Amino acid sequence: MPVSLEKVEQTAPNLVSLYKQADAGLRKHRLHGERAAVYLVLDRSGSMREFYRDGTVQHLAEQVLALAAHFDDDGTVPLVFFSTGVDGIDEVTLDQYGGRINKLNDAYGHMGRTDYAAAMTAVIDHYRRSGSTAPAFVVFQTDGGPSSRTAAVDVLCRAAKLPLFWQFIGFGQDEFRFLHRLDDLPVPAKRVVDNAGFFPAGKDPRAIPDEELYDRLMQEFPQWLTAARAQGIVSR
Repeated sequence: MPVSLEKVEQTAPNLVSLYKQADAGLRKHRLHGERAAVYLVLDRSGSMREFYRDGTVQHLAEQVLALAAHFDDDGTVPLVFFSTGVDGIDEVTLDQYGGRINKLNDAYGHMGRTDYAAAMTAVIDHYRRSGSTAPAFVVFQTDGGPSSRTAAVDVLCRAAKLPLFWQFIGFGQDEFRFLHRLDDLPVPAKRVVDNAGFFPAGKDPRAIPDEELYDRLMQEFPQWLTAARAQGIVSR
C-alpha cells in the first residue's frame, strides 16, 4: 500500500502539495496502484556546485520522495551520490529530508568527475541486496556526459535484463548528446528492452512546474513495464 495522505500530512506537511501533484501524474499515465522501489542518483561533479548551493538538488529529492510515497509503502528513497566514483550511499525519508541533501554533499568532500557506471552498479547492488520484489524506478540526475561512455553503455545494456528502469534528468545547458544516445539504444540489438528515458531540465530545473516534472518522469515508465512484463523481467 502507498503512504496515505494523512500520514504525509502528519509526518511531512511541506510535501503535501508535491504528494498530490505526484498522484495526478501517476493517474494521468495509468500508474496509480503500481508498486516500485524508488532510487535517486545524484551527480557530485564539480560543475554541480551551484545546483547544490541554491537548493535545486534538495528540491528534486523532495519531488522524488513525494513520488516514492505513492510507489512504495515505507516512504524511503535510497540515495547514491557519485562523481569520480561512488561518494556515498544514504537515504531520505518522510521524517528526515529537510536540508539533508546539502548536509550529505558537504560531508562527502571533494567533487570530482562523472562516472555513471560506478553509480549504476551501486544501485544494482543495493537493489539486489534489498530483496525487493517490486521493480525499481531510478531517477538519475547529472549535468554532463560520463567519464567513460563505453562503461555506461555496457552497464545499462546488461541491466536491461533486471527489473530496473533508469530515468535520466539533465541539469544545465549541456547538449546531452550521450544521454540522448542512451535513451535511443536499439532493442533488441543492444538490450532486451528499452530500460531508460531522458529529458533535459535546463539551466533552472526548479522553474519546471511540479505537475510537468511528474509528467516527464512518467513518460516512458509505463511502456517499460509492459515490455518488461512481456519478457518476464517484471512479474505480472
